Parts: sequence; structure tokens; C-alpha cells
Amino acid sequence: MRITFLGGGNMASAMIGGLLQQHYSAAAIQVIELNAEAREQLTERFGVRCTDHIDTAARATDVWVLAVKPQQMKEAIAPLAGTLSHELVISIAAGLRLEALQRWLGGHSLLVRCMPNTPALIGKGMTGLVATPSVDRELRHEAERILSAAGQTEWVQDESLIDAVTAISGSGPAYVFYFIESLMDAGIQLGLDKEQSRRLALATFTGAAELAATSSEDPATLRARVTSKGGTTEAALRCMDEALVREIILRAATAARDRGQELGDVLGA
Repeated sequence: MRITFLGGGNMASAMIGGLLQQHYSAAAIQVIELNAEAREQLTERFGVRCTDHIDTAARATDVWVLAVKPQQMKEAIAPLAGTLSHELVISIAAGLRLEALQRWLGGHSLLVRCMPNTPALIGKGMTGLVATPSVDRELRHEAERILSAAGQTEWVQDESLIDAVTAISGSGPAYVFYFIESLMDAGIQLGLDKEQSRRLALATFTGAAELAATSSEDPATLRARVTSKGGTTEAALRCMDEALVREIILRAATAARDRGQELGDVLGA
């Protein structure tokens, strides 16, 4: 399977690195990247072919991965319009709907839309995927193989749910960083120095997340197990409940979902 990346930014680099770690051939990967310095770095780091335009060699591919900014997509894929046949097209551009991509590609229907997140940069990503009806099981498997090189994948059947994926896992790392930042600030306010507070907050968060990921019990049960009646944890959680933290998280995720829908309307116009 030959893969051509349109755009060689951070997410494309993460995917290429993951594919090579899975013993995928560098000779079967190409990157189209306008920035000369980025092309040089990609070639040196991965040994893949890079070019600054869609040339004949780049077109000799089985899969296109669209990794340019959403605002640049229409212009970037214009040379492909009406020229595709069997190729699978995977878009990792946030907000751009399948209908818009299909229209800009001259009706090409073998499309997969993805919503990755930034932990993909260290191989710990979560990517939501949705495909057009024309994408069969074999092509879905190929898409999953490529995206899983940067972490886990999760298929949804309805494209509207990609906006929910965006709200939870796409934007989610920022929520996690926000909570860690707040926990660190609290530690400093309570008398710990900055580095102590950082180490405590990071180790607690990563450890708790790993415990939740590997446990057969749900997070609510795990939370209850460390919440002794009349204890310190109960006092902290009562404060969060009184501040309606759970409701605020729902409101925040809903706001992200709604903004994703708005961006889809604007970007696909």
C-alpha cells in the first residue's frame, strides 16, 4: 500500500513515525509539503520522498492523507479534483465534512474523515473516524491501520457524532492540561514549591488515568473507593459538587460540540 501525505506537519509526522515503527516501508510513503525546511527534516528523519507539489510520482498512490489546515484544504486538493478513481482519501482536517471534501474532489466518494488529538504526537492518540458508504470493510481496515500508528481509533456511524468526538477527545487534552495546571496552582497556594507541585500533579493524574484504563471497574466505583466517609477526599468532592463542576464539564463539552458544527458550516461553504 502506497501512501501520499498532503501536508507534512506535526500530525503527519506522528503518523509517518508510527507507520515506520510498525515496519512500514519508507519507500512507500511520500509527502507533499510547501516548506523547504520541513521537507528536508522529513527526509532526514524518516527517509521518505518529499516534494513541494502534486507531481506524477505523488499521484501513484493508494491512499491520500489530507493533513493541511482546513482553511487551505479547498485550494490544496484542487489539483486532485476529477482525477481520483480507486484511491482512499483520509482527511485529518478538523471541521471539514465529507460532503464538502467530496464536492471539492469532483465527486470522489472513497472518503474517511478523522478527528485525531495531540497525544498522537507521542503515539498515545485517540482518533475518531467516520466513512462514506462507499468505503468497504477492507478500506476501513486500511484507514484504521494508518491512524492506529499514532494511537487508538474509534469508529462512529453517523458523521454528526464526529463533533461529539471533537468535544471529548479532540479538545479533551486541553481540558486535562487545564485541570493539571489548576492542581499545580493549588499545590503552590497550599505551600508546595512549583516543581514539587508539578511532580505531584502529573504523577497523580497519569497514575489515576492508567488505573482507570486498566481496571475492570468503572471510574465511579474507583472514585468511591478512595472517598472515605468524613474524610479529606469527600470534603474536596463535596466542594466540586457544590460548584457544579460536573454540569460545567457538560456545558463545556456541549459548547465545543456546537462550535464544531458551526465551523463545519463555515469551512465547507
